[in-house]
Amino acid sequence: MIEEPVPTLLERVLRRAVRDHAATEGRGRLPPSLHVGIPGADERRFAIPPDQTLDLALRTEVLEAMCRDPLARDVVPLVWLTRAPDGHDLEDLAWAAAAGCAGPELGVRLDLVVVTRRSWRDPRSGVGRRWTRVRRPPS
Repeated sequence: MIEEPVPTLLERVLRRAVRDHAATEGRGRLPPSLHVGIPGADERRFAIPPDQTLDLALRTEVLEAMCRDPLARDVVPLVWLTRAPDGHDLEDLAWAAAAGCAGPELGVRLDLVVVTRRSWRDPRSGVGRRWTRVRRPPS
């Protein structure tokens, strides 16, 4: 669970995730996706099937499988869920619960955040950041 004060490096990484999602989604509506890794660097993506409900065991298995490669390289990955701003809190909490189950099984602490075009938020603690306008970083 992410709590205040949020470490500066983590804030930068999460803002990068918001920028990347905003650039990818634009004004369109992409289906929700689960990401594991480091935003803007090495990441894996799982498109969440819109017409299927995944139970806790399957969500946990998906997360564990996605985390094994980074952990084999001694990197504890960030876990984030990208979705439209009008997504579902219950779905966010279901993925947060899966991260809470997968982490101890893998021997690490996994934090999950929900990323939209203009914000990120930890669904367990409610800590997050929101921007009116997300600007591209200077080149």
